[in-house]
Amino acid sequence: MVPRRIWQAMAASALVAIGNVSALGAATQNAGWPQFDGPRRDNISTETGLSKQWPEGGPPLLWQAKDIVRGWSSVAIADGVIYTTGKLGKELVITALDLSGKRLWQAKNGLATTKSPAGARATPTIVDGKLYHMNGNGEIACLDAKTGKPLWAVKLLERFGGANIMWAFSESLLVDGDKLICCPGGKKVSMAALNKDTGETVWTCTGADEVPAYTSPIVFTHKGLRQIVTTLASSAVGVAAETGKLLWKYPHKVAGGANCATPIHDNGRVFLFGNWGRGATMLKLNVEGDTCTVTEGWRTKDLDNLLGGLVLVDGYLYGQADGNHKKRHWACLEASTGKTMYAAKGMLRMSGSVTYADGMLYLLGDFRKVALVPATPKAFEVVSQFELPKQGRGSTWAHPVVCGGRLYIRHGQFLYAYDVRAGAETGGKASPPQTTGTGK
Repeated sequence: MVPRRIWQAMAASALVAIGNVSALGAATQNAGWPQFDGPRRDNISTETGLSKQWPEGGPPLLWQAKDIVRGWSSVAIADGVIYTTGKLGKELVITALDLSGKRLWQAKNGLATTKSPAGARATPTIVDGKLYHMNGNGEIACLDAKTGKPLWAVKLLERFGGANIMWAFSESLLVDGDKLICCPGGKKVSMAALNKDTGETVWTCTGADEVPAYTSPIVFTHKGLRQIVTTLASSAVGVAAETGKLLWKYPHKVAGGANCATPIHDNGRVFLFGNWGRGATMLKLNVEGDTCTVTEGWRTKDLDNLLGGLVLVDGYLYGQADGNHKKRHWACLEASTGKTMYAAKGMLRMSGSVTYADGMLYLLGDFRKVALVPATPKAFEVVSQFELPKQGRGSTWAHPVVCGGRLYIRHGQFLYAYDVRAGAETGGKASPPQTTGTGK
């Protein structure tokens, strides 16, 4: 029998969140982070002019909101509105906040999953004024992003004859053109495209013969072929974005089917990550017309990421390495060779999340610790560090977000907004942070 603590760790890997804000609000109004892991799903922010070092105690805290109710999901930001999900009673609730942390609306998307750990998983996706979200039971809701009004809904398990997975659906939905991409949970239909305006089925992908994992897919074009890449329970697949044709399948088996890390694409290379010692793998895409095969470029046991995501910056991969559940650390690999550049301890009990902006890595440990580290393969150097307030429940698993000069961190029922613009830390005594909401 697998020890209880190991099952808890595997469950964790299945998851993948007023002061004077007028000037900062203007800066963020046109910025955006409209889906899980950002506009390109690569955890990379293109913002500049951010602080390279924080004062003791961390960057200025603009506000903290507890109107979001408890959950594990990160935030999406579009058109000056912040979106996230949580569990309120038995229901899955989507919450919209303005840039001061004030709640604008809440809407339901069915019941929250009761699979351990219970609660919300997926981050909403916002495109063209519409919000898309799939709850842990495989129910997709399309809402008006401005008002929360329901537009259409689909129960994937009923439509495609699927079944839920061990720790519940955790996929943050992908929109590609007029298609909404999802993995329905059936061995027969491994991926499906729905019309993003009506919910009608556009195509289905068959032939993979595998149930989904906990990954959110990516889409890209290489040598004229547009494809969607994700990991299933024991493999990675590439699917033609226009037709749903299965292009390739590569074995990628981890314990419990807990593939959680979003793949990364760069110039005809796909990087895969799996915990429990699976490690990191680089695949080369071989495209000929409308076909594609893959060959393994390298594979290493290191950078066996759990659930915190990774980044590729200037030819190097950064993120948390699980160390086969024995030696958790932060790692940097050379993307071209898989060579380990460093392995560093700190801030980790089980997992850690990462995002990147303006030359710096923003790291979040799973127990409230936050750090700022230069993105360089030469060494792991923490230049600033602080802890979140001791008030959120559970581990800090939600991916951090840097958008519009702010660092957003979700912890349980709380969302924190920090000012990380250069000079903000020396702008005089900050006003006391404002808390909004009821804390349900």
